[in-house]
Amino acid sequence: MGKDNLTLGSLFSGSGAFELGGLLAGIRPVWASEIEPFPIRVTTKRLPFVKHYGDVNSIRGDKVEPVDIITFGSPCQNLSIAGKRAGLDGKQSSLFFQAVRIIKEMRCATDGRYPRFIVWENVPGAFSSNNGEDFRAVLEAVCSVKDGGIHVPGPPKGKWANAGCVMADGFSIAWRVFDAC
Repeated sequence: MGKDNLTLGSLFSGSGAFELGGLLAGIRPVWASEIEPFPIRVTTKRLPFVKHYGDVNSIRGDKVEPVDIITFGSPCQNLSIAGKRAGLDGKQSSLFFQAVRIIKEMRCATDGRYPRFIVWENVPGAFSSNNGEDFRAVLEAVCSVKDGGIHVPGPPKGKWANAGCVMADGFSIAWRVFDAC
């Protein structure tokens, strides 16, 4: 399948950076989820063909249009070194698990065909939050989309590398830190 045929759904869409990036790469954004009024106005004006579904808590992955790629920049306030470091248990950052739920629901409804890829964007503080356990929990949650029995060990030498991967039977997960500047 060529990239021109790929479709994208965006959770925690903000003002549509993933959707714009998708368009620039020849990927068709189909739907988005955001609750803040100003970013929604930006994306509805600039990307009027993208459906808006609102709060991730009310989205059902088995009810929205299946897409090849789901992107999500779940709230980072609780993971950031600038925050109080409540981690994945914090009110905002725990929304990560809503994205995983939506992905699992879509995969279940499509016999595992969609989404084919997921992209999670967050802050480097995710590596050190809760002494690295939060990032391990993120990796395990993403693995659970395909195989709930995978245990991801903690980071070698107690610190997550800026790039790495988990290789499993039939899927892989990779991460990398990019400087947003």
